[in-house]
Amino acid sequence: MIGYHAVPVIADAYMKGIRDYDVDLAFEAMKHSATRDKLGLKSYKKYGFVPVELESESVSKTLEYAYDDWTIAQLAQELKKPDDYKTYIQRAQYYKNLYNPATGFLQGRMRNTWFAPFKPEEVNFNYTEANAWQYSLYTPQDISGHIKLMGGNAAYEKHLDEMFNAPMETSGRHQADITGLIGQYAHGNEPSHHMAYLYNYVGKPYKTQEKVHEILTTLYHNDPDGVSGNEDCGQMSAWYVLSSLGFYPVTPGSNQYAIGTPLFDKATINLENGKQFTIEKHGDGKYIASAKANSQPHNNSHITHDLIMNGGTLAFEMSNEATDWGTVQENWPVSSIKDELIITPPFIEKGKIAFADSTVVHLNQVNENATMFYSIDESTWQEYKDPITLYNAGTLSVIARKGDKKSPVVTTTFYKYDKNMKVTLGHSYANEYSAGGNDALIDGMRGTEDFRSGAWQGTQNEDLDVTIDLGNPRTVNNVIVGFLKDQRSWIFWPRTITFEFYNENGKLVKVINRDLPETGKDEVSKVFRPRLETPDINDKIKFIKMKATTYGKLPEWHLGHPFDGTSWIFIDEINVN
Repeated sequence: MIGYHAVPVIADAYMKGIRDYDVDLAFEAMKHSATRDKLGLKSYKKYGFVPVELESESVSKTLEYAYDDWTIAQLAQELKKPDDYKTYIQRAQYYKNLYNPATGFLQGRMRNTWFAPFKPEEVNFNYTEANAWQYSLYTPQDISGHIKLMGGNAAYEKHLDEMFNAPMETSGRHQADITGLIGQYAHGNEPSHHMAYLYNYVGKPYKTQEKVHEILTTLYHNDPDGVSGNEDCGQMSAWYVLSSLGFYPVTPGSNQYAIGTPLFDKATINLENGKQFTIEKHGDGKYIASAKANSQPHNNSHITHDLIMNGGTLAFEMSNEATDWGTVQENWPVSSIKDELIITPPFIEKGKIAFADSTVVHLNQVNENATMFYSIDESTWQEYKDPITLYNAGTLSVIARKGDKKSPVVTTTFYKYDKNMKVTLGHSYANEYSAGGNDALIDGMRGTEDFRSGAWQGTQNEDLDVTIDLGNPRTVNNVIVGFLKDQRSWIFWPRTITFEFYNENGKLVKVINRDLPETGKDEVSKVFRPRLETPDINDKIKFIKMKATTYGKLPEWHLGHPFDGTSWIFIDEINVN
């Protein structure tokens, strides 16, 4: 649904021998899709990942672009185009830029820090119709590289086990597509569909057999609601058809299928070349005890496309108990990128992007034996050896180098706000729309017209109640506050805002009430920053209280009205001048 997934369809077809078209023209079209600037691609090409603050669903887009790029690299290699191969096999590794070694998940990078607070079960706009559990194993083009990042086969297997055994509850925003849950595995949506087969890649095919059999027999029923998710273009049925035969294409474009467990005693595929490929199951049980391909022992937990197309028989002997079939490493399927290995940019492991006095910045990386460098305000570059202390607003640029290879440069803007100012909230905000916490309202970072960018603080079904302590009594000339409207997403401007100004003795000096513009029925995103002038306040102000009245129940004309929906308020900054 995201990415440019016509690309792998073409590449996979070519790899399977379907070539009766202008291949060179198709290849140019594939590259054209990958070289646009829309939907986060501009920053993906520049940094090697899509930053949270620049594009919604940044993790999912980065991961899916990387897989699509791998398929371009495969076709480039077949067509003997070494320059294109180099470009796209490097881009195929961009998933590495989103690996957080502290959590073991693929996460959003926001201003070169990890999006926080992080909860792997939380559904937010870093992922497409999913959460971190359901996307953090989406590296089908380089499973070996991902396993290495995670610390080896045991750590990867442990992550799989924890995903299938995790509590089924999700948090954050409601997402109707997350269905068919086994732990946090969500069979009702595409991003999870390859995951049960990943045990094969760490030598535990019997665990794949267990999970595939469970999905086949518990999440499909012969009823009107017999599939556990949305049948997008037939994907739920396609998984069932392939998996019931006993195999599945974890990495389309590789001509390799991972073996699961056959459902039927006998199934025959009538091939277009006139041959037949038959899968036979002998005995009871869901576990494979042994296999033969055309009467010859087959110990691999995978098969090739050529085996199918050449016709013949694949026969399985089944067992009621788990066996060691396919567990020897030479029999595992492999998905690995070995060429043109990239250097990933350092990330900010600790340190506040917005700070009052100073901030101590700790850098880290996932590269082995690479050296990190940094530059403050685009001055000279220095090797990173110790944490960096910043006292002023400005920029911090980072890069990693190893031999003649280097990462992209990533630059972060740091903000400084008055250390005497404090914010107290008398209302609550949603964790997935925290914008970093209470100080988000005075940290200087403004949101864009995309509410999913991470800079907006969101509250539903509550009035805003904000108190700002200025620290020292001051003359206040004006106050500016920012609100977002995106009514299609249930985000409305408040009906009214009220500012109360108090002196250092707690005496109320001034009250300003203001009605906000009528929202109208338009569905465009708009930012409104009302400016309240205070020329007639003669006293110095110590406290400012702001209240904003929620729009409340959605109006009758809104699509959410029949569901008794209530509106959100999104606020980013209160600037006191």
